[in-house]
Parts: sequence; C-alpha cells; structure tokens
Amino acid sequence: MIGNIAEGRRNLGEGMPVMMYRLFQYSLRSELSRRYSEDMAKELFRKAGELSGREFALHMLDLTLPLNDFLASLQNSLEVHKIGILRIEKFDPHTGNVVLTVGEDLDCSGLPVTGDQVCNYDEGFLSGVLKEYTGKDYLVKEVDCWASGARVCRFEANVDQQAKV
Repeated sequence: MIGNIAEGRRNLGEGMPVMMYRLFQYSLRSELSRRYSEDMAKELFRKAGELSGREFALHMLDLTLPLNDFLASLQNSLEVHKIGILRIEKFDPHTGNVVLTVGEDLDCSGLPVTGDQVCNYDEGFLSGVLKEYTGKDYLVKEVDCWASGARVCRFEANVDQQAKV
C-alpha cells in the first residue's frame, strides 16, 4: 500500500520530518498500550517491523549478493533512506548470529533517557531483512538504546533454533 508517492505528492515529495514520523509512531504505540498492554504494543510493533523488513529486503535489496556485499548494500540503503547508520560489530559465520548497531536511529535518537529499550519496530525490521536474506528465522533483541542512555542502538540477532524448518 505504498503507492506511487512521486505522483501523489508532486509538490511535497517523499521527505517528511522525523518529528512527524515519531508523532505517528508514539501516538499509535500509546493507544495500543492503553487498549491492550505495553507488552502487546511491543509485540505488534515487532511484527509490523518484521513485515516491513521483509518487504524492504525483497524490493530494495539484492538478496543474491555475497554476505559482505549484501551487508554493505544494506548499510548504504539504510543511510540513503535516512533510517540510520548501520555498523556490524560481530558476525559468527558458523551460527549466523550477529551484533550490530544503528546510529542516528529514526525511532529513538534524541529521545529523553527513560531507561527503556524502545526500538521494537527495529527489532522486527532487522529480523525480517535477515530472514529474507538467509532464509532463517532470527530473534533480534535490542540490548542498548538511546532511550536507555546509550548513544547508538545495539541489537543481538540470533538464529531462532526453535523455528520450524
């Protein structure tokens, strides 16, 4: 349902301030938390992020590239689309597990420090991208966040050993 943005927004274009994106995201999150629960809101954001990550990978990335080239392409694409600055800290080629950071994260960089990890959408997004590239289910958990006092978001992405093959 993305549509033809260039046709529909001939004057305003594709750009939109981060403030407006966050206004939408955090008001939706607040309403979901109020109606259901904070845990349910987080899970819904993860699931929405996973779907977005899979679609992003399928339509915006070359899934046939060798791993290093794919990661470089992902880094470039996230930066070009102003999602964040991706860095790979650690990758285990035997397990497929990876630790990565996202700086200037669209979802949280600049938020007040609350002690929370708030990038549940990003957890899902990264999980979806990794799933499309590897064909394996990933569990992605944010371990550092701007909102928890870190200056980058750090994620541990591990292959889900419990997933059905």
